[in-house]
Amino acid sequence: MNRHNLNEYWKTVVDSIQDGVMIVDPDGTIVSVNRAFEEITGYPHKEILGKSCTTLNCSSCQIAREENGCHWCVMFRRGNLSRQRCSLIRKDGRTVTILKNASVIKDGDGTVTGAVETMTDITDLVAKETQIENFRRELGAEDRFHGMIGASAAMRRVFDLVENAAQSDAPVIIFGESGTGKELVARAIHEAGTRSKKPFVKMNCAALNESLLESELFGHVKGAFTGAIREREGRFEAAHGGNIFLDEIGDLPLATQVKLLRVLEEKVVERVGDNRPIHVDVRIISATNRNLAQLIERGAFREDFFYRINVIPIWMPPLRERREDIPLLAESFFSRARMKSGKPIQAISRTALDALTNYHWPGNVRELRSCFEYAVVACTGPSIEPEHLPAQMQTARPALAEPSAALASLEELKKQRLVKALQESGGNQSEAARRLGISRTSVWNQMKRFHLVGEWGAE
Repeated sequence: MNRHNLNEYWKTVVDSIQDGVMIVDPDGTIVSVNRAFEEITGYPHKEILGKSCTTLNCSSCQIAREENGCHWCVMFRRGNLSRQRCSLIRKDGRTVTILKNASVIKDGDGTVTGAVETMTDITDLVAKETQIENFRRELGAEDRFHGMIGASAAMRRVFDLVENAAQSDAPVIIFGESGTGKELVARAIHEAGTRSKKPFVKMNCAALNESLLESELFGHVKGAFTGAIREREGRFEAAHGGNIFLDEIGDLPLATQVKLLRVLEEKVVERVGDNRPIHVDVRIISATNRNLAQLIERGAFREDFFYRINVIPIWMPPLRERREDIPLLAESFFSRARMKSGKPIQAISRTALDALTNYHWPGNVRELRSCFEYAVVACTGPSIEPEHLPAQMQTARPALAEPSAALASLEELKKQRLVKALQESGGNQSEAARRLGISRTSVWNQMKRFHLVGEWGAE
C-alpha cells in the first residue's frame, strides 16, 4: 500500500469513529478534524482548518488561559488530559457538553509536533442526570409526606392520623371526594407501618359485578363457574401479611359485605366454589367518596359492616378547603410536567397562580395535576400564564376563603408558615418542626435561608 492509499485508509478509519477527533500543531492551530467533529461542533473542515482551537470556546480552555496562559501550552506541558468534562460553543451558538481526552504527538526524535484531542458529546446524558437530580429533589422535598404534599393545618392532621394508624392493625376507612388522594393515604399507611415489607394489594369495588368481584377478592376453584378453568388465588390471599386497599367500598354489594364481615371477624376466606377456610392475615384499608350513613338509611349498606371498617376514620379535605397548599402542589405538578415535556418553561406567573387559587376545584388534586399537563402543552413562552390554563380556570371568580397566604410566592409562603410555627412554639425549633411536619434540620435550614436565626436564636 503506497503512502497516498495509506493516508486515504486512515482518513476513512478516523471518519468512521463516533467521537470527534481534532489534531492541532504546537501553536494550537487546527490541522485536521474528522466527520464526527464536524457534526458535534457544526464547523465544516474547510472552515475550521487553519484556525485556532480557541474558536471552539471550550470552557476548560478558558479556565486554563485565565490561570496559566494558553490552554494548549498547559496541555503540552502536562502531556495529556484525561476524561475532562467541559463545554464548547457550536457554530450555531448552542452549547454542547463534551467529555474529552487529549495527548501530545511526538516524532521519532521525541520532539513534540502537535496534539490530538477526542471529544464525546454527552449533552443528552447530562440532561438526563439533571432530570434525575430534579426528581430526587422533588421526592425529598420538605413539604412531602409519603408522596402527599401539604403544609396546611388540615393536611398536618391527616399526616398525624396516618402515622398513628400505621402503628395499628385496626381497619382504616378514608373518606373524601374524588381526586383528593385517598389512595395516597392508604399507601402512606402501608409504607409507614410494620407491614411495609409485605404486599400492598389494591381493589376497586366498583369495577366489577358481584360474581366477578367475589372471585377477585376470595379466589375460585376450578369449575366454580363457566370460564373457571383453573384454581385462582384471590386478592386477600395475595395480600397475606400486608394490607389490602378496597377503594369505592360504598359500591360493594350487600352479599359481598356479609362475606367481608366474616373475613374481618374470623380472618378466613373461602374461594368461590369451595367451602374450605383459608386463613389470611390482612389489614383492611377502605375508601369511599359516598355518604355511608345515607346508604345505611336506604338499606344499601350494612350497619354492622360499617362499624367493623370504621374503626380509624380519616377524612381527606377537598382542595378548596386547603387553598394554602395550592402553590406547593402547583410547583410540584409544574416541575414534573415540565421535566416530562422537556420544554424550557421557567415558572408559573403570579397571575396564573391567582387564577388557580380562585378556582373551586371540583376535581380536587387530580384536576390540578391534569391542569398542569395541559398548561405545559399549551405554553409556548418562558412561563405559564392564565391563557395557558383550561378555560374554566381563566374565568374563575375570587375564592371566598382567605387567599392571602395562597397568593404569596412559594418562598414567602414558606417563610410565613415558619414564622407562625416558631411563634406558636415559643421559638422551640423541635416543636416548630413537629407543627410543620418536617425535620428539625429543615427548620434550621429554612431559618438561615430566611435570615431568621438572629431573631429567634439557637435552641
